[in-house]
Amino acid sequence: MTALPALPLAAGPAGTGDRAMMLVAFLAFIGLSLLLCVLAGPETDRAAEFYTGDRSLSPFQNSLALTGDYISAATLLGSCGLVALAGQDGVTATVSTCLAVGGFLLLARPLRHAGRYTLGDVLALRAPGAAARIAAATATLAFCVPFLVVQLSGAGQATALLIGLPRPGAQQVCTVFIGVVMICFAVLGGMKGTSLVQILKVAVVFTTMTALAVLVLAHYDWSPNALLQAAAAGSGRADGYFEPGQAMGDSLTGRLDFLSLQLSIVLGGGCMPHIVMRVNSAADGAAARRAARHTVVLVCVYSLFVVIAGLGAAGVVGGAAIGSADPNGQAALMLLADALEGDTSGLGGSVLFTAVACTVFVTVLAVVAGITLTAAAALAHDVHAEAVRGGSLSAGREIRTARWAAVAVGALGIGLAVAVQGRDLQSLVQLSLTLSGATVLPACLYSLFWSRYNRTGLQWTVYGGLVATLAVYVSSAAFTGTPASLLPDADVHWIGLRSTGLIAIPLGFALGLLGSRVGRRPNTAEETAAGRPAWRRRVLTGAGAD
Repeated sequence: MTALPALPLAAGPAGTGDRAMMLVAFLAFIGLSLLLCVLAGPETDRAAEFYTGDRSLSPFQNSLALTGDYISAATLLGSCGLVALAGQDGVTATVSTCLAVGGFLLLARPLRHAGRYTLGDVLALRAPGAAARIAAATATLAFCVPFLVVQLSGAGQATALLIGLPRPGAQQVCTVFIGVVMICFAVLGGMKGTSLVQILKVAVVFTTMTALAVLVLAHYDWSPNALLQAAAAGSGRADGYFEPGQAMGDSLTGRLDFLSLQLSIVLGGGCMPHIVMRVNSAADGAAARRAARHTVVLVCVYSLFVVIAGLGAAGVVGGAAIGSADPNGQAALMLLADALEGDTSGLGGSVLFTAVACTVFVTVLAVVAGITLTAAAALAHDVHAEAVRGGSLSAGREIRTARWAAVAVGALGIGLAVAVQGRDLQSLVQLSLTLSGATVLPACLYSLFWSRYNRTGLQWTVYGGLVATLAVYVSSAAFTGTPASLLPDADVHWIGLRSTGLIAIPLGFALGLLGSRVGRRPNTAEETAAGRPAWRRRVLTGAGAD
């Protein structure tokens, strides 16, 4: 998951009419999305309506919204570019996203049984009290804030290029505009409104990617073999294009770096806080399982489109042209749309380019709205309503708190995005995924399936995993020491890896294990007639979930 590229929009149609077409399309989507949010948004100040949409979405509708949560700028631009430049490694990274959704499929039913609204409800099942709520909110914010900063910064930069104003001041103004729209989505729409925006986004993405895949295959006379040969030749890597080690080098460090990236995608992406909140909008555990099953199919189909587009970009555009536009390859999709102008058989090339540009814009906007809602729910429900007020806060006041929390989180994201405008923020999304894999995933797995997990283990998992992840990140090449680092002019790194999941995620699991051994063993004396503790009965059957 990466920021939007700076150059693709500049590489496409640059005429005033083309820019006007893209701008009209963007504004039309924003207007339609806001209308959907207002119409579908909560009519009352009930927590179930704001946080879950009264669980009124069908399993298939939920699967579309979940698919939208997994389709970010990374899986759209980053994965396509990685396939174009690195061949097999790019395909492997794309498959990792499918594996992440597959992992979520295994957890969907027990998470829905254990949860209510937020991640804090899941963790409080095993460790009731304020400590679990605050830990859950900490993990949620640690994931959401870096992700918001990256997406807002990239969206503002792309929008400024769209309207022909690439100056830093214009980029910052556009970042603020996108952030305000994002806040409106979260405040006005709640879970149901943002879900409908995600469903609309998935329809736009699948339509555009299907058109691109058809045009690429038609360009090579519907011959997959011709496409593969052209991609290998155009990439400039010849036979090595379909061998591992192209993305981060063939050395031991490069291989470990790529393995670490895959680990972050699969484990971090399998249990992200906004995904946990989304699954609670299902009617029950069975509906959550069906929605997750549909999501696996949709993400796999989408990933196939991404691979075809990436191979097409390598063959049609060429690896040298893609690399010169953006060394990370994020320009590949936009350059491919521009290069296919001659194959559109009467459809103007600018129309195809506009469709792809709108798809990228829609992808970012819908994702950040869901992330903002998740962070706001953690602050309002877990911290204010449960940890501070002990569950005595009225529903109306809690929802008002959630709306103000969305404004605060959005303002924080906007401020940070404006402050870091122009930096390479790719490592921040990898940091978010690693934090999720090192804190959220072990906390959920232990809470759902390990009888000896306790409050001490939970705190060690979340706070220990958070500190360990940040310490490893600051010590790595992702933070300093290279041109692609967050702080390229400084050099304090002593870990050569750019992706730190291989170190941080096992540490998170180990800390949870050690903390539970050190802490007091939970009291399991209260058994049911079947001999199961109440928490296990709920995880297995969903009894008392709502």
